[in-house]
Amino acid sequence: MNHWKIPLALIFALTSLSGPALASEEVNLYSARKEALIKPLLDKFSSQTGIKVNLVTGKAKTLLKRLQSEGRNTPADILLTTDAGNLHAAKAAGLLQAVDNKVLASVPQNLRDSDNQWFALSTRSRVIVYSKDRVKASDLSTYEDLTNPKWKKRICIRSSSNIYNQSLLASLIVHNGMSKAEEWAKGVVANMAQPPKGNDRAQVKAVAVGVCDIAIINTYYMGVMQEKDAAQQKAAAQVSVFFPNQESRGAHINISGAGLIKGAKHKENAIKLLEYLVSDDAQKWYAQANHEYPIIAGIPVSKIVNAWGYPFKQDNLNVDELGKHNAEAVKIFDRVGWK
Repeated sequence: MNHWKIPLALIFALTSLSGPALASEEVNLYSARKEALIKPLLDKFSSQTGIKVNLVTGKAKTLLKRLQSEGRNTPADILLTTDAGNLHAAKAAGLLQAVDNKVLASVPQNLRDSDNQWFALSTRSRVIVYSKDRVKASDLSTYEDLTNPKWKKRICIRSSSNIYNQSLLASLIVHNGMSKAEEWAKGVVANMAQPPKGNDRAQVKAVAVGVCDIAIINTYYMGVMQEKDAAQQKAAAQVSVFFPNQESRGAHINISGAGLIKGAKHKENAIKLLEYLVSDDAQKWYAQANHEYPIIAGIPVSKIVNAWGYPFKQDNLNVDELGKHNAEAVKIFDRVGWK
């Protein structure tokens, strides 16, 4: 009967010896980006390093709440999410830790946290798209001009609960002050063709069918639509992209980015993954597959993105300011009745 004890003892001994080593060859990633937009990169990382990436996806706010509820017991090593406002919120909640790393220091200063708790992985611009039939590019100029009475009943834009809009308004607070930012929000509401609804793609479709003449969207949505099904391609073909404020500060820029979770169990592997995500290899993939803008100079954009006009003048505002002024932006939206 004792013959069972020997192999069990051996198994426990081997487990105790190999457990930490095996555990070190993995990393746990919480991602607010959909699996299709990140998984191919993670697979390439794993094939090159032998480090398995355990991916959990979810909405940005849901993942933040999950990390807060899990606390020190969270299995997460990295949080990857869209919009600097979400990254700022993660830092403010004490979820992240600083990373002193030469590779990550290559991320432009305005695209990373001042304490190196999070780093941009790609950028996007929030731009105007307009009907090719009903609007001329010469009719457009700045974000501020969207309050012009000539746009009454002609603008489509998504709801105030959307953080992309919150960050755009936060940038206007920084550049123009609270009072003018509120006037802007009020003016845009007055010029809306319909109550805000749907995502950025829905705004493009609304322009295409004549509900409105212009809309505000993130650039990469246009790139994706131009590659999707026939209906989305048809809608995208009826609009053009306009980069606002080219004669002044430049078009609004936001990011996707990532940070190292405080108390990460696989810190070394997590840093290797962060390094990979800012490498030329990963940056090329972001640019070509996702139609985003690379954060590293010299990486070519996709043909679709290039056709819109690249390079263009970008607002070099430190994107952390978008998170710092998020609460103020939300209050303004509430006051002006932006649904």
